[in-house]
Amino acid sequence: MPELPEVETVRRTLSELVVGKTIQSVTVSLPRIIQQPDDIKQFELDLAGHRILEMGRRGKFLRFIMDGVVLVSHLRMEGRYGLYQSSDPIEKHTHVIFHFTDGTELRYKDVRQFGTMHLFAAGDEFNHKPLSKLGLEPLDDSFTYETFRSVIAKRTTKIKVALLNQEYVVGLGNIYVDEALFRAGIHPETPACELSDEQLRKLHAMILETLNEAVDAGGSSIKSYVNGQGEMGMFQQSLRIYGRKDEPCVVCGHPVEKTVVGGRGTHFCTICQPLKRTSVNKVKSKRHTASSNPKVDGGVER
Repeated sequence: MPELPEVETVRRTLSELVVGKTIQSVTVSLPRIIQQPDDIKQFELDLAGHRILEMGRRGKFLRFIMDGVVLVSHLRMEGRYGLYQSSDPIEKHTHVIFHFTDGTELRYKDVRQFGTMHLFAAGDEFNHKPLSKLGLEPLDDSFTYETFRSVIAKRTTKIKVALLNQEYVVGLGNIYVDEALFRAGIHPETPACELSDEQLRKLHAMILETLNEAVDAGGSSIKSYVNGQGEMGMFQQSLRIYGRKDEPCVVCGHPVEKTVVGGRGTHFCTICQPLKRTSVNKVKSKRHTASSNPKVDGGVER
């Protein structure tokens, strides 16, 4: 699933491609993608005649900001946008087409069909799902160490699980959480509440460093991600820990290990990211309890 750097890259690309264009009409061929409003014909009618003023982003969501309405779009696993001429053949898995008055079309393709779109009156999108409960925005000026600490420091859950929670910090997914934790020297299973002030400061800085480097590289094309112009991201060439199981750690040379944390495959180095004894005992205790708990499989909470 595209994370913050990939969605930010798509936002920047679409800013170049569609800002200033006016929607003449909309064609929806897969109704379930449209979550708001319920009436697909109403969705198509409500967008006709509106001009795209700006492309925004909130976490992993794109915001098409228009004169009077805002379209909130989530790409999910494999959703992608592309600008075409109206005469171009329509490719397979194209589910929504925005026809512009200048003869071009913005087409939304989604092989997995998991993407979503919500249409709101301008400014009202933040009062309703999916944006209403989102947490801190890492690339915003409001993402200070103090705000980060106030959200994370008291959490008893494992730090990786806390960082993946979009109600705490938005935009972070499996790749960039692993990368930031490695750069900060923090084991992913460490309870967030056990992190020292120094560790939290380091983690805050590494989240920003990792995300900014990834945005500059156009994101990571691990599977099928491309931007709005069909270009791959290049940050995967700079990944230090994610996807490197059994390869030597780039810092100490010890083989990179992989486990499951919060249901997600997790890469880490036992040398560079040591787990404190108190944390080890807690992890072992949970795994011991899990062995006799039918709601827990293999020591990993469902």
